[in-house]
Amino acid sequence: MQTTHNSRKRGGWGAIPLWQKILIGMVLGVAVGAIFGHDAEVLKPIGTLFIKAIKMLIVPLVFCSLVVGVTSMQDTTKMGRVGLKAIVLYLGTTAIAISIGLGLGTVFTPGAGLDMQVTSTDQVVKEAPTLIQTLLAMIPTNPVDAMAAGNILQIIVFALGLGVALTLTGEKAKPAIALFESLAEAMYTLTGLVMKLAPYGVFGLMAWVSGKYGLDILLPLIKVISVAYLGSILLIVVFYSGLLSLLGRLNPIHYLKGIITPAAVAFTTSSSAGTLPASIKASQEELGVSSSISSFVLPLGATINMDGTALYQGVCALFIAQAFGINLEFADYALIVATSTLASIGTAGVPGAGLIMLSLVLTTVGLPLEGLAIVAGIDRILDMARTTVNVCGDIMVSTLIAKSEKELDEGIYTTSKS
Repeated sequence: MQTTHNSRKRGGWGAIPLWQKILIGMVLGVAVGAIFGHDAEVLKPIGTLFIKAIKMLIVPLVFCSLVVGVTSMQDTTKMGRVGLKAIVLYLGTTAIAISIGLGLGTVFTPGAGLDMQVTSTDQVVKEAPTLIQTLLAMIPTNPVDAMAAGNILQIIVFALGLGVALTLTGEKAKPAIALFESLAEAMYTLTGLVMKLAPYGVFGLMAWVSGKYGLDILLPLIKVISVAYLGSILLIVVFYSGLLSLLGRLNPIHYLKGIITPAAVAFTTSSSAGTLPASIKASQEELGVSSSISSFVLPLGATINMDGTALYQGVCALFIAQAFGINLEFADYALIVATSTLASIGTAGVPGAGLIMLSLVLTTVGLPLEGLAIVAGIDRILDMARTTVNVCGDIMVSTLIAKSEKELDEGIYTTSKS
C-alpha cells in the first residue's frame, strides 16, 4: 500500500517538470486575466512576491558566483581569453540582432499607413553617455554602495578584481576562496527553492498583464508586436542554433530544450538580471556548462548582451519612422546599428530599460520622441520577447565558450532533462 501511495504522489504535481508548471501558470494567468480584466490586478502581488524573491538573489549570486568563477580558473590569462571571447560574441550578436530588426521592419513596414503628425518640436531626453563616461562609471567608488544600489556592472568589476587578487595571493587566500565557494553553493540552493515559486509568480504576472492590456491595446499594434516576436523567434531558433551548429559542432535541439525554463522566467519577469539564477542553473544542469564559465560569462551577459533589446530598437525605430512618414537613409540605418550596439554596454537588465535606450536611438537619428508614447503602451509585451532573446543569447554564448575551452560536459548536454 505504501509503495502505491508513493507512486501516486510522485505522479502528481511534483513530478511535472518546472517548465511545464510555468507554462501551465502562464496559460491559466492569461485565461484569468482575459475573463476578469482589470480586476485580475488583485493577483499581481503573487507575481510581485516572486520578482522580489528573484531580485533578492541577484546581488549575492552575481558577486559570489563571479568570485568563484575567477578563482576557479586560477589562470588570469584564461580569464582574459574567456572575457575577450564573451565580449566579441556579445557585441557581434547584438549588431546582427539589430540588423535583423531593421530588415524585418523594412520588409513588413509595421508603421505604414498610420500617417501620424509631429505635434511638438520639443524633445528633452537624457544624453547618451560617452565611452569615457561609461568606462569611468564601471569603477565603483564604494563597492558596498554599488551592491546596495544593485549596480550590476560595478559589482562585476569589483568581483573580477577581488577574484584576481585572491588568485594572485595564493595560499593565504584559500580560506576566503573556500568561504565564497560555500556561499555560492548556498545561493544555488536558495535559487532552487525560489524557483519552486515560479509557476505561481508567473500565474499572477500573466493574469495582471492580460487583464491590463487585453485586446484593446493589442489589436491596433498587432503588426509591430508580430514583427518583433517573429524576429525574436528567428534569432533564437535560426541564428543562435546556427552558431551552435556551425561554430560549436553541437546539436542545437538540446540547446533549445535546455533553455525552456530560463526563457519562461525571462518572458514573464522581463528582467535579464532577474533571470540570472535560472540561467546559471539551466546552463550547468541542462547544458553541461562548467561552473567557472557560466559564473563568469552569464552575469557579464546580463549586463552587456542586449540582442533582444537591439532587435526591438530596430523594429520600433522603423515603425516610428514609417508612422510619421519619415524616410531613413542608409547612413541612418548604420547609425542605428552602431548606437544600439554601443549603448547596450552597461544597460541595466531590468524591465523598461529598452524604452530608455530607444529614446537615445530616436534622438540620434532625428526621429520624433512622440513615437515613444505609441510604443510605451505595448512596451511590456515587447519587453517579454526581447528579454527572452537576451537570456537565450547569454546561454548560447556561455555554451559556445565552454565548448571552445573544453569545459562543456557533452554527456549532460546531450541528455537535457527538459
